[in-house]
Amino acid sequence: MTPRDASDADGSRWSDLDRPPLNATSLRRALVREGSLWSKVDVVQRTGSTNADLLARAVEGKVEEGAVLVAEEQTSGRGRLDRRWTAPPRSGLFFSALLRPGEVPVSRWGWLPLLTGVAVATGLARAAGVDTALKWPNDLLVTVAGEERKAGGILAERAGQDGVVIGVGINVTLRADELPVPQAGSLALAGAVNTDRDPLLRAVLRSLEDWYGRWRAAGGDPAASGLQEAYAAGCATLGRAVRAELPGERSLVGEAVAVDGDGRLVIATEEGVQEPVGAGDVVHLRLA
Repeated sequence: MTPRDASDADGSRWSDLDRPPLNATSLRRALVREGSLWSKVDVVQRTGSTNADLLARAVEGKVEEGAVLVAEEQTSGRGRLDRRWTAPPRSGLFFSALLRPGEVPVSRWGWLPLLTGVAVATGLARAAGVDTALKWPNDLLVTVAGEERKAGGILAERAGQDGVVIGVGINVTLRADELPVPQAGSLALAGAVNTDRDPLLRAVLRSLEDWYGRWRAAGGDPAASGLQEAYAAGCATLGRAVRAELPGERSLVGEAVAVDGDGRLVIATEEGVQEPVGAGDVVHLRLA
């Protein structure tokens, strides 16, 4: 999708008064403090991908854990399966954060994108007043005109041996004519009571800090930290008939019945087999 042309007299696509810029100074003052996870918050006007930029900085050792990079506009944002993520300038929250969960076994790091989903949904519910749901493994869903729509996504990428960069994209004020596909949505279209991106970003990052702290304190145990239960409670995929497109051009159809201790989606087939799915593209077919 190409950036929307501003309707202001100067013709600048940055002059949409309904989409004020983020206040970097205010965000730093609120988030970067003694004892906080967040060590640095940078806001850039435009970049290809915040994940790619932060990954490069992390690998080069230029940033510490808790570094956050936010872009007012992304031109080459990526989702899972290398899908593109584009939106008009200042219409959403596009950011990445560096985490280094060194004391947590690497085998449990697969929970980080699911943890981020729980944190984002929790933060937005509080700050935007929008009911949100999670589609396994990392999509944020809202309801627009009675239909489930994707309003956000999460991408986790390894940063060297000891780090993970978590990228988040959330459509905040996209209008109907700006949606990249009919199945997309935004917080505004879902009836958000607040679309001011500064408090929304603060709420999401504070929620992420809280859930990440619980998970780390439990050694990454999803049950002991309450993460597994919270994810299941907010997961719109569970109880649904789904089709999972798996690696090797294989597909699996059945009912999504659980998220197991490794964060995998367990699908029960008509043959009575329960198969855990750790990677793939999942399509909601209907309400079970």
